[in-house]
Amino acid sequence: MSYLETTKDVYKDAALTPDIGLCCTTTPIWQFPGLSIPIRMQEMNYGCGSTVHPRDLVNNPKILYVGVGGGMELLQFSYFSRQREGVIGIDVVDEMLTACKDNFVEAETQNEWFQKDFVRLIKGDALQLPVDNNTIDVAAQNCLFNIFKMEELKKALQEMYRVLKPHGRLVMSDPICEQPMNETLRNDNRLRALCLSGSIPLHDYIKMLTDVGFGTIEIRAKRPYRILDSKHYPTQETIYIESVEVCAIKDPMPIDGPCVFTGKTAIYFGDEKFFDDKKGHVLLQNQPLAVCDKTAKALLDSNRKDLFLSPSTFHYDGGGCC
Repeated sequence: MSYLETTKDVYKDAALTPDIGLCCTTTPIWQFPGLSIPIRMQEMNYGCGSTVHPRDLVNNPKILYVGVGGGMELLQFSYFSRQREGVIGIDVVDEMLTACKDNFVEAETQNEWFQKDFVRLIKGDALQLPVDNNTIDVAAQNCLFNIFKMEELKKALQEMYRVLKPHGRLVMSDPICEQPMNETLRNDNRLRALCLSGSIPLHDYIKMLTDVGFGTIEIRAKRPYRILDSKHYPTQETIYIESVEVCAIKDPMPIDGPCVFTGKTAIYFGDEKFFDDKKGHVLLQNQPLAVCDKTAKALLDSNRKDLFLSPSTFHYDGGGCC
């Protein structure tokens, strides 16, 4: 059985019988005024973080969510896009689509503002999305793409890039791992289906996104997630897995390469009122400015004694140099 077939079986079972321990989200569930999330939706929250960020969701966006789970994030997205089929949910597992549809019936009874037709559920494959080019404002996936091997991951990202409008946003949450994994772990279909053995280093994760064409990358959060130890997994060393929340924006690719924000900040503390690097970045005296990694390197390379550059915090929340 292939790893993709194993994945379908895992999530078929998780749709029929909610498995609270299947995934462990590292982000508290968003609470919004007037939003009530049915318990079953919360039990079927099979993600490792959150892809719902209010500042992405302005002006009634058209939203695509791949890998529907119990529908919790679809419901949260529809809170910001209260229009017929404002949110599209795609999944390859029939049982998950059915469970999600049933959960929306309960959500409609608990939320006066919510209508089931705000969300359109479609059976489809992340590797061949049934969505037209350049039609989506915000696309999202939570702990799904980590399942794919490299060629399939590249295809899934290309599909997300294809359906997004110019300057559209791909918001993702996935496990990552900076340590090498042995082939037994990598080839364990169930561990891959559980979003563990497919974890790759953050640098590689970012490069996959920029190779597809995303010109701006925001690392919004990075948190501890799982431990793979020798007592419970086929490994001789303890492997530390983190979860990451990333937003990739379909901006044009700059001539000098992508703008990748990893939480670096620049502070000018010289004698003048401001510092202008003549490349579009103006730093007011002793006022922090979020900078992308590319700008941070250029400022460091200037060898100025009146500039401070912080290390990456891996928590970027907007604003800054670009």
